Amino acid sequence: MSRDILLSYAMRFVGVPYKWGGDDPLLGIDCSGLVIELLQSQGILSRSYDSTAQGLYQHLSVCKTDKPCFGALVFFGRDIGKITHVGFSLDEKLMLEAGGGDSTTTTIGIAAAKNAFVKIRPILARHDLMAIVKPKYYWE
Repeated sequence: MSRDILLSYAMRFVGVPYKWGGDDPLLGIDCSGLVIELLQSQGILSRSYDSTAQGLYQHLSVCKTDKPCFGALVFFGRDIGKITHVGFSLDEKLMLEAGGGDSTTTTIGIAAAKNAFVKIRPILARHDLMAIVKPKYYWE
């Protein structure tokens, strides 16, 4: 899968409802579910891998980098030991994220009421950026 195919695949998730703990593009997906799906599509994570944003950071933290670029993961939280959110960087300024929800967002109806879905957002719209990780893609 090339960079263009990954980008095309990632963009198919735009508009998918947010669901706490979700990993299904039809029923809802959360931030780590979205990023894990994208990394699994590249063979970076096994199909059985499942984790929170914190666990994903711990698993991939050896790949830290200084600035966002396509395919980098941007991690947010109160401190490096309390990562609460992850997004997929589209370039140095924008990310794809499943956001707007929380632990009470468990249905499509609740997601709609909270305007919680997969969307493109500026990375710096959040002020709690903790780390940037750039996995090694086979096509690089």
